[in-house]
Amino acid sequence: MHVEIKVLEEITNTYAVIYTNQINDEVLQAVEMIGNVPGIITAMEEEKTIVLRPNDIYMIRVENNKAMIYCKDQKYTSKKRLIELEKILKGSFMKISKTTLVNLHYITSAEASFGGIMCLVMKNGCKDYVSRKYLPNLKRYLGI
Repeated sequence: MHVEIKVLEEITNTYAVIYTNQINDEVLQAVEMIGNVPGIITAMEEEKTIVLRPNDIYMIRVENNKAMIYCKDQKYTSKKRLIELEKILKGSFMKISKTTLVNLHYITSAEASFGGIMCLVMKNGCKDYVSRKYLPNLKRYLGI
């Protein structure tokens, strides 16, 4: 990989730009070393790396020890752990259980369920239960 550093006095915030013809392991490693690009999530679809923005993501759920990213019509696998994804996506995402993060902008409804927990329904049809530990934060967000 070729690296070029330019010092420009008019620059007030340091930033990095990577020019590439494809996102491969070398590029992903460079991003990891420099620091995560805010709000950018990379996911896998078979052998292809997909770049997702927060507004592409409806829900992230851990299934069989893998973080599964649910978008409008597709599901991808992430190499990152849920806690790493939570740090990148802070703001419009909320943890609703030990294994699930949801995009607050895509909640369709919240239904009371057995045992004092709630079932969230997302705009893409995904459903998941809010555990008691995370329920107060969600209720505060929803104003209930």
